[in-house]
Amino acid sequence: MSNEAAPGLETLRVAELEAEVAGITVQPVPPEEAESDAVKADTPRVSVVMPTCGRPRLLRRCLGALTRQSMPPDAYEILVVDDGRSEATQRIVAVFAERPGTPRIVYLQPPQGAHGPAAARNAGWRIARAPLVAFTDDDTVPAREWLERGIESLPDWASAASGRVRVPLPATPTDWQRSSAGLDGAEFVTANCFVRRAALSVVGGFDERFQRPWREDSDLYFALLEKGYRVVAAPAAIVLHPVRAAGWGVSMKVQRNMAFDALLYKKHRELYRSKISPLPPIRYYVVVALLVAAVLLATGGYWKTAALAFGGWAAWTTWFAAFRLRDTRRDAAHVAEMAVTSMAIPLLAVFWRLAGALRYRVLFA
Repeated sequence: MSNEAAPGLETLRVAELEAEVAGITVQPVPPEEAESDAVKADTPRVSVVMPTCGRPRLLRRCLGALTRQSMPPDAYEILVVDDGRSEATQRIVAVFAERPGTPRIVYLQPPQGAHGPAAARNAGWRIARAPLVAFTDDDTVPAREWLERGIESLPDWASAASGRVRVPLPATPTDWQRSSAGLDGAEFVTANCFVRRAALSVVGGFDERFQRPWREDSDLYFALLEKGYRVVAAPAAIVLHPVRAAGWGVSMKVQRNMAFDALLYKKHRELYRSKISPLPPIRYYVVVALLVAAVLLATGGYWKTAALAFGGWAAWTTWFAAFRLRDTRRDAAHVAEMAVTSMAIPLLAVFWRLAGALRYRVLFA
């Protein structure tokens, strides 16, 4: 949850895409499979928890979609958790809350000293009034029937449901845009999921050591599975996730997220290997070793052997850049970015993975 989206994001035709998603028809769930938590008449059926951090344009867009859900306003509530502790964010929430015919909207902040999306979501679900909690992010656009379809997808025997995230892309995307499209089809992400509050209480919610928007959702998912809770798919519960504008070299900056893979691996080794990565990124370690060897050999005067090692590094790096450029933009700026970042990514990825292993005291590579 970093910077405000650029105005150019509007070219993604989010409003048109939202209308397209809202128009999807879905067969109703039979009554015997419908959500059946016994709740009081004045208790909402679902509480929506949305963390935000200094992104007013995105927040307004998401709140606009959330306040236009197909459910009656008294059937759900919206809890906006401001990790940025911003007066501007508080004013935006107040404006939406005062509009007639809207659901209950609550503005809150994480406890003092806590920060990050995991801490923000914990602050939200812990004051939720409904027995079911829906999670999304401020950079999404939930479809009009998102909440209804999510509730319908959750049978009595299941404790959580994972909705579908659609990522609209231009005809010729950047490498960053295409990598962000991995959210579409993800097994469980907090941009779109529904979890019973009772299950959240048992597993303790989110681990607040995940202080960046990375792997905190996988950690919750794995914790639910390890407790024996059933998680179902909710493909009809759809949110759009337009790719935010990103600065030059963003693929290098996000490598620091790899430190949290070490924490996830420490907590859930078997699930990490079966669902995230069966092996360490061996190619990264090999190419880094080639570069280090080339430098050391050259320093020792072994020029021919150093040239061979450097040639191996250069060949792999060229392949990596070409691989990332496939079916993406080919303008000079993007090609240059791919060339530079392809040299840096293996080094940064290895560094942050090993840094995470040291920080969390786990044998992880």
